[in-house]
Amino acid sequence: MIVLLPPSEGKTAPTTGSPLDLSSLSNPALNPAREQVLESLIRLCDRTPRKARTVLALSSSQQAAVTENAALATNAAAPAWQIYTGVLFGALDFAGLTPAQRRRATKRLLVTSSLFGVVRFDDVIPAYRLSGDTTLPRLGRIDQFWRQHLGVALADEISDELLIDMRSGTYVRFWPVPASFASRTLTVKIWQLGPNGSRNAVSHHNKATKGELARLLAAAPSLPKGRSGLIDFLRDHDWDAQLGVDAKLGHDRLDVSID
Repeated sequence: MIVLLPPSEGKTAPTTGSPLDLSSLSNPALNPAREQVLESLIRLCDRTPRKARTVLALSSSQQAAVTENAALATNAAAPAWQIYTGVLFGALDFAGLTPAQRRRATKRLLVTSSLFGVVRFDDVIPAYRLSGDTTLPRLGRIDQFWRQHLGVALADEISDELLIDMRSGTYVRFWPVPASFASRTLTVKIWQLGPNGSRNAVSHHNKATKGELARLLAAAPSLPKGRSGLIDFLRDHDWDAQLGVDAKLGHDRLDVSID
């Protein structure tokens, strides 16, 4: 099983550590594209910091993020699980897993990244500021850029595994799930149960619930390979889960309901 996650907007910059080494990252075939994004972002933030704030949709009080981006080549780097610190990653709590669970999680979890395309939890990267809807000089829209490069890399990563897609809409555009993966892909949708049994899309608890679900799937000693087996597995672990049909997606959903 592969669980595809969005990145977190909030990131924690390490205070010590060696700088980024692209050659050490997983999916080395993406490195030429990664170099292009890095070069464009660093150049923008180093040479035209005021313009960079506009391009990156930052306020004047967030100038430190521009300065940090300008020094991406030399800033300290750390494993991705220490860099991404948003609500989803807090609920996933990679640091609280056992060594064996961490090894399984590192194999199963992939994070979509505006800067690196995709990264694994043990990939050593610096903190950065680059949203998925940004348009970079010379590169254009970052989602369209990565759509040109992620197809082969993700196809190789996923292979014949069941794919659980937890990405937000912005990052789905980086790599829309192709029709060839439809029969083994489930996009996660979180629902709030109403008093009369109605279901409403969740916003407030969406990221935390996805983080808790990702933790379960990442840490489990063994997982079912089929979609119906996954539903049984989740129900055995007290999750209210069922398959849902979504014509727009072109593949089924994993509907999870919470009280």
